[in-house]
Amino acid sequence: MAVANNNPSTETIAQRAKNELREYAILSLYLFVCFGALILYKAAILGEEGISYLPSGLAAIKALILAKFIMLGHMIRLGDRRRSRMVYVIAYKALLYLILLLVLSVIEEVIVGLVHGRTSAASLAEFGGDKLPQTLATSLIMLLILIPYLASREVDVALGEGRLWTLLFDEPQSAVLAATAKESGPTNPSDHLSR
Repeated sequence: MAVANNNPSTETIAQRAKNELREYAILSLYLFVCFGALILYKAAILGEEGISYLPSGLAAIKALILAKFIMLGHMIRLGDRRRSRMVYVIAYKALLYLILLLVLSVIEEVIVGLVHGRTSAASLAEFGGDKLPQTLATSLIMLLILIPYLASREVDVALGEGRLWTLLFDEPQSAVLAATAKESGPTNPSDHLSR
């Protein structure tokens, strides 16, 4: 998902916009699939209880909003200063991004509440009380969704930006050639993981 050339001095504004738009689209699609699966699961559970529930468009809207929030985190380089074992960096970033998403989601709910004529206090009260268990469960699920996404970004950076996606999505021979062309390293794609 990371751009192949992340050096702002050599990358044109159009290239950077194109790469960021592509990353936003991929992230939105990933979140849409995750949220869509959760909504279908919730609809199935509620359907067993005789409750009709299938909000059309909710997964797409939530995915687009949260993807933008995550891209904002990338822009401010959230968690990039921490260098340690990769597993710790991923866990640290996942917690930071979860906090960012929670804070921005609360702000979003307050704004939506104000638009609908509710006070800020009334909107904030919804996050506590009866909705607290649901908010905590949603936060845990969001953390579980963030971990693979952030892990893929960290692995991509460790391999050399763009190499993970080349290894995953290109034909095996072209993936090897592309990786070899970037630097004279191993010729077997699985050798890249042992570096």
